[in-house]
Amino acid sequence: MDFSEYLDELTTSSSRLQASRLQRLSRLNAAQANELDNRWAGIDVRRRRRIVHELADLSEDNVDLNFDAVFLRGLQDEDRDVRLESIGGLWENDSPQLIDKLLTLLDSDDDPAVRAEAALALGRYVVLAEEGRLRDHHFGRIEAGLRRTIDSADEIEEVRARALESIGAHDSTWIRQAISAAYESGAHRLKVSAVNAMGRSAEPRWLPLVTKEAASDEAELRYEAAVAVGLIAEVSAIPALLPLLEDEDEQVRDAAVAALGEIGGPEAREALLKLLDSPSKATRDAAAAAISEIDFEEDPLGLRFRH
Repeated sequence: MDFSEYLDELTTSSSRLQASRLQRLSRLNAAQANELDNRWAGIDVRRRRRIVHELADLSEDNVDLNFDAVFLRGLQDEDRDVRLESIGGLWENDSPQLIDKLLTLLDSDDDPAVRAEAALALGRYVVLAEEGRLRDHHFGRIEAGLRRTIDSADEIEEVRARALESIGAHDSTWIRQAISAAYESGAHRLKVSAVNAMGRSAEPRWLPLVTKEAASDEAELRYEAAVAVGLIAEVSAIPALLPLLEDEDEQVRDAAVAALGEIGGPEAREALLKLLDSPSKATRDAAAAAISEIDFEEDPLGLRFRH
């Protein structure tokens, strides 16, 4: 069966979608991608949703599969669920060519969930820029787009929050001011995003606020604070994590354990060792993994155990 025949099958709603056949959509050449583009709108919307969902699952299970051609077409779909799934499906794509597509969705998509997902996806490019792996002119467009969203009084909180989280890894005066404004806004969602952005910045200047939120009445804020402490990775913040090891919320506990693994050092290791006697297997496993991370960071070649 050639590719055109397979597309005939794909557009036939009565034919069953099979994972083994869907792999035919991996690594399409230019001609195949163009043919798919021409045929895509002729596929029933429920089937299009199913296709992008199945492809996203397949690509998570097998890193050798690449369905970017399908997901790129999905970004233009009239259905918001297809667009959402397609953004997620492109999570490993860090090509600069994707930037303009994400910025267009952020600026003009009529669905706030799609705009929020586009804002979040742009965050990986901010990290690339901080690592020196993205050219300045690309980052400039991303920064401008995220700033427009954060500053927009007409945008909903969720989208502005995601934009703030995405830009958090970059340090500049306006971003610090935006984080502070969100934190002090009185809006719960914006405050959560501010603590998230504090962590992404990895700047110790935020530790007083982050450690304060580790004692928040809100589990969501305690979780973000624990993650942020791990990203900032200052030994002085370990005391703020210790109560979270017994938090009523499992995600908060896991975040605190992971943060201790990120910080490392004797004090963190001692706290994690105590968790190896926990009645919870999940806690014991998480603590063991964090201890292994500490040991590796301190002795990556295992020289301590060689004679």
